Amino acid sequence: MAVAKTVPTASPHVGRNTDRVREILSWYESDNPGSKTNLARLMNTGRLAGTGKFVILPVDQGFEHGPARSFAVNPSGYDPNYHFELALAAGCNAYAAPLGFIEAAADRHAGEIPLILKANNHDVLHDEKDPLPAVTAGVRDALRLGCTAIGFTIYPGSAHAQTMYQQLRELAAEAKAHGLAVVVWSYPRGTSLSKEGETAIDVAAYAAQIAAQLGAHIIKVKLPSAHIEQPEAKKAYEKAAVPIATLSERVKHVLQGAFDGHRIVIFSGGAKKENDEAVFDEARAIRDGGGFGSIIGRNSFQRPREHALKFLETIMKIYAGEIQ
Repeated sequence: MAVAKTVPTASPHVGRNTDRVREILSWYESDNPGSKTNLARLMNTGRLAGTGKFVILPVDQGFEHGPARSFAVNPSGYDPNYHFELALAAGCNAYAAPLGFIEAAADRHAGEIPLILKANNHDVLHDEKDPLPAVTAGVRDALRLGCTAIGFTIYPGSAHAQTMYQQLRELAAEAKAHGLAVVVWSYPRGTSLSKEGETAIDVAAYAAQIAAQLGAHIIKVKLPSAHIEQPEAKKAYEKAAVPIATLSERVKHVLQGAFDGHRIVIFSGGAKKENDEAVFDEARAIRDGGGFGSIIGRNSFQRPREHALKFLETIMKIYAGEIQ
């Protein structure tokens, strides 16, 4: 289905870094001007330009979950171009996707929105308990397609975590050498973790720390629960009386794990929620906890387009402080 192309009005911040953007860039002391330029471009694009806040549209679910599970509820989503257009019309900071989806429409949207090439992916046709995604794209692909950053998933807790860490370090070093930014999906999963433990507060903060230690510019994690998975960690939390009762307190603690808030941490939107207000409340908690924003896939593209645009506009207004 053809979709009318809508590009948001350029922000007055575009082309000149705000004090907040300069502050964030100063945290990445070892990076070259190329990587910092691309990181700045992510922060200077869309409705939240110049604020240091992010709303990114990720569409890797076709690979990760299968096409029908991802797009049957809104068949427009089978078309890769639909997602480019949705991200542009909503005023997102960036659009993230695997190689095929970006290749399918990158030319017609060249230079219109920062692109994040998802460089590894995992499918559920053989859904192993200790996942190891395949490396499905590289830095040359990202450069050829005009991408601003590469994206990479690690699964702390998987029996194959060390392999992923080594793959990420090699790819991140190459990306940075070519002036790209690095975005890491850090999703704890594996036989060593309970299902509840995948989003436990101690595990989520640990996942953010691992991604930061591996050189991520931007870290994507799931929203944490108040559950504490590791017995030794529980002792530390109780001894230090770490406040984790509310979601905003847990967000703040996850940011502490990412170099005391000196790395950009954004939070996954998760599975689609029918209740918009539930997602808006999560955005408020992320904002109030000092989080940098959201990366929202299924909760965006699985809604009808006009609903999705209003939905994303509200989230952006929450992060901008225009809605309390």
